[in-house]
Amino acid sequence: MDDRQFRTAMGRFATGVTVIATEVEGNIHGMTANAFMSVSLDPKLVVISIGEKAKILNKIKESKIFTVNILATEQKELSMIFAGQLKEHKEVEFARLDGKPVLPGSVVQVACEVSAEHVEGDHTLFIGRVTDIHLEDKEPLLFYSGQYRSLVEEQPVML
Repeated sequence: MDDRQFRTAMGRFATGVTVIATEVEGNIHGMTANAFMSVSLDPKLVVISIGEKAKILNKIKESKIFTVNILATEQKELSMIFAGQLKEHKEVEFARLDGKPVLPGSVVQVACEVSAEHVEGDHTLFIGRVTDIHLEDKEPLLFYSGQYRSLVEEQPVML
């Protein structure tokens, strides 16, 4: 299989859209990602996967903290900002959760301290010990086959 086929196949897995954020010396850094999952309930652990060429990689290594912001449908523009898809500079407001930078209005905000990191292939996996969580009752932004999507409720079938 070639790289394009592998990438296409992995893109067929529908995911939520997250912005990973960290802070170094008072400067907040963020990156759009969909490589995120929960690992353990006891202790509460999550994992993110960051590519070796991503600017945020060394920032997380230095800060030893990160947040995962699961975006809501109305936050598509934030996803595009942190993915570098918008040419114009837009100021982004952050809030705080356990002292860590988070995006207000996200479906879920997860504050983490790095408990381990593992280099695998061209990515580093950061295991994060969850220090706090904030939930909102909103619909998530989804990504499938290279496009943003949203949930659609199935209508009951009348027989």
